[in-house]
Amino acid sequence: MKHFLIYSNAYKDRNLEVTNRIVGHLEMKGQKVTLNLKDSDWKSGAGEESEEAKNIPTDVDCMIVLGGDGTVLQAARETKKLHIPIIGVNLGTLGFMTEIEPENLEESLDRLIAGNYEQESRMMLNGKVFFANGEVDEGWALNDIVISRSGSLQIIKFNIYVNGQFLYDYKADGMIITTPTGSTGYNLSAGGPLVEPKAKLLTMTPICPHALNQRSIILSPEDVIEIVIPPIRGTLSQTVEANFDGSHKIGLSTGDRIRIVQSEKTTEFIQLNQVSFLKILNKKMKGI
Repeated sequence: MKHFLIYSNAYKDRNLEVTNRIVGHLEMKGQKVTLNLKDSDWKSGAGEESEEAKNIPTDVDCMIVLGGDGTVLQAARETKKLHIPIIGVNLGTLGFMTEIEPENLEESLDRLIAGNYEQESRMMLNGKVFFANGEVDEGWALNDIVISRSGSLQIIKFNIYVNGQFLYDYKADGMIITTPTGSTGYNLSAGGPLVEPKAKLLTMTPICPHALNQRSIILSPEDVIEIVIPPIRGTLSQTVEANFDGSHKIGLSTGDRIRIVQSEKTTEFIQLNQVSFLKILNKKMKGI
């Protein structure tokens, strides 16, 4: 590797201390460095919501993302068309997607320069929204697409079809469609299963379902999930929200539908240490 893109979250790296350590070490080793600085926390609602990164050089070999899992998700979505391998530096809490800890920074950078790593492909989701007026919108997610209520605190109703066949009419606070990578996120909090991140499958987990028999459902990656927003209590309209990786949002109303499939795009992660998912999970859970 010769050219590194540093994608840094200044909200996490307040004084750019870790960012400057990385830039300084790479330049000392004769590497080319490009800096992409995010200066706010996207989780607070103040962050920049971007679907495509701009002004990224075409010869970048690796993207080093500084922050937490949220920053990795943002970086992956913004660079999905560029296919740049990603490795994360953990400046957050659990950091399931950030392999490098600050105390091992220089050693890890030297291994990247030397090519001492492996690469792992992770599946992504594509969600295409078909509005009742004929318009279409879409978004991508590495972790999950969440259908949730918008506005007042009330349950929402939605009908789910898989491969064109009706599955169930859910009444819940929402529905999480997740990749294996996203199983440790909102899906975990909602009681969904943990999935080995290299697996190829889709998981549907209801959020606070208003029934005793509704649990997560595991589907094939080739399956097509369609969620239709019907009226409630006969003829009343309802408004919901499709949320892509907790950042990009698309509003839906009665008569609209969203089709969710495995995307043709993937996110490439760089692996420095061949540590099993279960060992990582054990370590992260002990740190909670």
